[in-house]
Amino acid sequence: MKAVRWSQRDGSGLEHLVLDETRDGIVIESAVVGEDEACAFGLVYRIECDARWQVTRLALKLAGGASLDLHRRDGDNGDAHAWTDANGEPLEALRGCIDVDITATPFTNTLPIRRLKLERGERRVIRVAYVRVPELGVSAVEQAYTCIEPDCRYRYEGLDTGFTADITVDEDGLVIDYPGLFTRIRR
Repeated sequence: MKAVRWSQRDGSGLEHLVLDETRDGIVIESAVVGEDEACAFGLVYRIECDARWQVTRLALKLAGGASLDLHRRDGDNGDAHAWTDANGEPLEALRGCIDVDITATPFTNTLPIRRLKLERGERRVIRVAYVRVPELGVSAVEQAYTCIEPDCRYRYEGLDTGFTADITVDEDGLVIDYPGLFTRIRR
């Protein structure tokens, strides 16, 4: 089990995350106190992954507010990467997404970094379930990751926004420095 903490660069937020990786899968639990465009929030989230770092569940809860519970499965009948809500209702807009990206945390960059296992100079475009906090809106977006230095630096690109950042990570793919947004304060 590994525990890490990040702070928002502007000093408005803090995250404490615990990652438990076993042979059967990975469970991530975290608490975030943050601010987005002057809107303060408290958030807890849980991400469950299979042993290949593919997200199978995402659960989020805002303190005093809304919650979100998404499930992903690979079906036998061609439903590759099919998502449902907590009631089992299909979420067609998220079809094809394997990873999730939560705006309030740098951790979700770890998911594609660990899953893709990119070689130096390799770039991959992926489709992710993008969760905006604090409104908990979800949409599918395309992103790209490029390995600049294995186990050290990756370039993140938000293809719909044009946003790009070179992220420094440790040997576990956990963000150390996300320029302008987050910095790790506890290993």
